[in-house]
Amino acid sequence: MTIKQLDSGKWQVNIQPGGRIGKRVKKVFKTKAEGLAWERHVRAKVQEAPDWQPLKKDVRYLSELCQIWYDRHGIGLSDGVQTHNRLKAVCAALGNPAAENFSADTFSMYRTARIESGISLNTANREHAYMRGVFSKLIELGIWKKEHPLKNLKQFKIQEREMSYLRLEQIQELLDSLAASSNVHVLLIARICLATGGRWDEVESLRMNQLQAKRVQFAETKSKKVRAIPIEAMMEKEIINHHKLHGQGERIFSSASSAFRSAIERTSIKRVQGQLTHVLRHTFASHFMIGNGNILNLQRILGHSDLKMTLRYAHLAPDHLEEALKLNPLNKLGSNAVEPLLNPR
Repeated sequence: MTIKQLDSGKWQVNIQPGGRIGKRVKKVFKTKAEGLAWERHVRAKVQEAPDWQPLKKDVRYLSELCQIWYDRHGIGLSDGVQTHNRLKAVCAALGNPAAENFSADTFSMYRTARIESGISLNTANREHAYMRGVFSKLIELGIWKKEHPLKNLKQFKIQEREMSYLRLEQIQELLDSLAASSNVHVLLIARICLATGGRWDEVESLRMNQLQAKRVQFAETKSKKVRAIPIEAMMEKEIINHHKLHGQGERIFSSASSAFRSAIERTSIKRVQGQLTHVLRHTFASHFMIGNGNILNLQRILGHSDLKMTLRYAHLAPDHLEEALKLNPLNKLGSNAVEPLLNPR
C-alpha cells in the first residue's frame, strides 16, 4: 500500500516512482487527500522525465549554509567577517533551524519580535538583506537547490527622514568644543570630514600613503570605489605634522568617535537620532549644493554608486525650483498658453 494512516492521525505516502530500481520516497501529510495528490504529482513527473526524482531532504542547518556562504563568497568581501558575524547572531536568535524548515513566515515572526524589542526598521531590513543574500548566492552557485525561502518577503518601506546639517555658526560652535577636547585627533578628523565629505571611519583610518599631492585618497570605501579629494596646502601640512607628533606607524589618527560624541553634547546643537559623526558628511554635501555645486560632481566626491543617494541634497541648490519655471513645457509655449485663462469669453 502506497499510503497509510499513522498512529498520529497523519497520512504517509511511501512510493518508488521510478519502479523497483528507483529511489523510494516518503512524505507525511495532514490529510489523505493531500497525500494522494502528491503521489499523483510525483508519478506524473516521472512519466514526463523518467530520471526525475524528488529533491532529497536537506539536513543542513541554517548556520551551516551561512558558513558555506562565507567560505565560498563572503571571505572575499571587505565586510565579509562582520556580515558573517551578524548572520551567526540571526541564526542563534532563530534557534538555528534546519535549512528546510526556514521560511518567510519563520523570518517574518523573528523580524517582528526584533522590532518589538526596540531595533529600528533599518536594522531589520539589513538583517533581511543579509539572509536573503545568502540564499541568492547559494542558489547562484548551485549549492541550494530548493526555492528561495525569502523570495516573496518584502522589506519594510521606510519614510525618508529629513537629513540634518550644521549651519555655519553651528560648525564654529562644534569646532570650538572639539578644540577643547583632550583627544588630540578629534578636531582634525572632523575638519577633514567637513573639507572632503569623507565618512568618519574613512578619515579616522587614513594612512600617510593616502595623502598625495594635496589630495586625500579614500580606499576600501563603502561603495568599493577609490576616490581622491583635493585639500588645501595648509591642511596637508597640518596632517603631516600631526602624523609626526601623534601618528602610529602609517596610521595618522587613533579612535576619536567617543570624543566627538562628548564634544557635540557640550554644544547647543540638537542632533537627529541615528546621526552622530555622519552629520559632518551631510553638512559638507548640503553646503556644497547650497553653494550651487554640480550634483554629478557631488556624487563622485561622496562616492555614491547610485545617483538617487546624492539627489537627496538637490533641493538645497538655490536655483533648483527656478528651473521648474524655466524648463516646464507650458512656459515654452509662451504667452499664448495662458491667454485664454486671462481673457475668458
